[in-house]
Amino acid sequence: MANEPPAPRRRGAARTDALLQVTLELATEVGYAGLSIEAIARRAEVGKHTIYRRWPSKAALLLDALNRAWTTDLDYRDTGDLRHDLREQFLRSSSALAEAPIGPVYRAVIAEAQSDPALRAALDERFLRTVERSTLDRITRAQHTGELRADADLTFATEVLCGALYYRHLLTTRPIDEGSVDGLLDMFMAAYATRPA
Repeated sequence: MANEPPAPRRRGAARTDALLQVTLELATEVGYAGLSIEAIARRAEVGKHTIYRRWPSKAALLLDALNRAWTTDLDYRDTGDLRHDLREQFLRSSSALAEAPIGPVYRAVIAEAQSDPALRAALDERFLRTVERSTLDRITRAQHTGELRADADLTFATEVLCGALYYRHLLTTRPIDEGSVDGLLDMFMAAYATRPA
């Protein structure tokens, strides 16, 4: 009886997706400190060199995995109603932060970053700036369509909008619920909207 042909090897985008998925799964199980390129390679059934060709460190790999999970599930929608779109996004974000894989992995990375300057820089560049840029893009579109004041500098407003949610999630026991999201958006729209809600 003829031997079965070998399964086709994953290439390009499919291999990258598989590595990012394995990384998130393993990080959820063992945390950032327990994660290693060797363990990821073993789980994904690839050589370490395959990973190092794409990512210089486990921090870069894990943050890309987080970023992929975040942007795949939590892209902003644009209905033409800024407050509605921000509200929907923030409530979806809060659910993601409260659940695996994003929530536990993100908390572990934040904790480790306090004593690891390289991880902290990678976290800022590969994850936080992506989240901020997505929010800034959405509110800038609203500014261009006349929902927000044309003279408003929205960069700091973006940091406040995103930062308030992460502060509540990471540093307090208070939930990110509909009331807290509505309160944040009421303040934002009162400061920047061209007309009353």
